[in-house]
Amino acid sequence: MYTAVVNTVSTSTRKRTSYDISCNACENQNCLVKRNLAALENYKLTVEKNNLKCKKGQQFIMEGAPVNSLFFIMKGKVKVFRTGINGREQIVRFAKSGEIIGHRGFGTEEHYSIGAIALEDTTLCYFSKNNLQQALLSNPKFAYDFMLFYANELNRSESKVKTISQMTVRERVIDTLLYINRKFGDNKGFLDVFLSRREYAEYAGTTEEQVIRVFSALKKENLIVTRGKKIGIVDLQLLKNEISEHNFYLDS
Repeated sequence: MYTAVVNTVSTSTRKRTSYDISCNACENQNCLVKRNLAALENYKLTVEKNNLKCKKGQQFIMEGAPVNSLFFIMKGKVKVFRTGINGREQIVRFAKSGEIIGHRGFGTEEHYSIGAIALEDTTLCYFSKNNLQQALLSNPKFAYDFMLFYANELNRSESKVKTISQMTVRERVIDTLLYINRKFGDNKGFLDVFLSRREYAEYAGTTEEQVIRVFSALKKENLIVTRGKKIGIVDLQLLKNEISEHNFYLDS
């Protein structure tokens, strides 16, 4: 069971720790900050950046909490969710090393519209809202890259809403498997992340029972294999062919 552990301490009051890693030492070349590091070298954004370590199951963004920072995943895996009707979770997306968490609450909103939980032991880069705003206002290249990031996020979100509404339950579950495969890859024949059947359902927008039924059918058709929580895709192309009419391969 996941435990709710929320980081509410501002960057200005946090003490630097032995596991704080500088942006120069970061290996995530796709990180927006890393890509703009030369231009941001003398900004508070990188100088006052801190790291936050989360254990598996720890919640580091609480839905509805005040926005005071933005998180970049240095290492690990995270699920991002919103609470729907009757308190039911809807997983919005999954994220991995180098990706941003909490950006949807960073603009004009004062509170996070999502929650975020570590799926494994995860290290986060913690940038204060004020320092990030100052860097964006005074660095056009960084601001432009950030704008492109938001544009791509909006495109993915709109495409997903349109396409998912036209899919059957089986197609949504298959799409979820393909998305997880694109996001986290394969490790020794199995998807490189451990998710419960409920979490698959929360992303696919269906029930745990429906996911179990679809997985059972896919196993009988020799399209996937399972071992406990582990799921392996036997024939990636056949799964892609089944939802190819929706032309939905935008999410990475």
